[in-house]
Amino acid sequence: MHVKEIAIRVIVGGVVVSVFALLGDLLKPKSFAGLFGAAPSVALATLFLTVATNGQEFARVEARSMILGAVAFFVYASVVSRLLVRRKLPVLPVTSLAMTLWLVCAFGAWYGLLR
Repeated sequence: MHVKEIAIRVIVGGVVVSVFALLGDLLKPKSFAGLFGAAPSVALATLFLTVATNGQEFARVEARSMILGAVAFFVYASVVSRLLVRRKLPVLPVTSLAMTLWLVCAFGAWYGLLR
């Protein structure tokens, strides 16, 4: 990677993260700030830079992969929250086993839809 490309990545990533952090600060309740501070901003910055360096076709494949990963994470988060809140099960076993579910969902979706 060239120094110029690294500098562009840092600037674009910083600007996108800052915009999403500002959006999170403007929303109520403040618990939304975390939702807008990390993953969406990093994903958008990554896609922007991928389009700039590798083209739209490559970025489209990456975006589909991100969407499938997000769906798999939603399944994970739903199962974990249900088991922790409603059943009051211990955190470590629930999250450890649910990570297996996350991987199965993510790789299953990849195998079934993107391969």
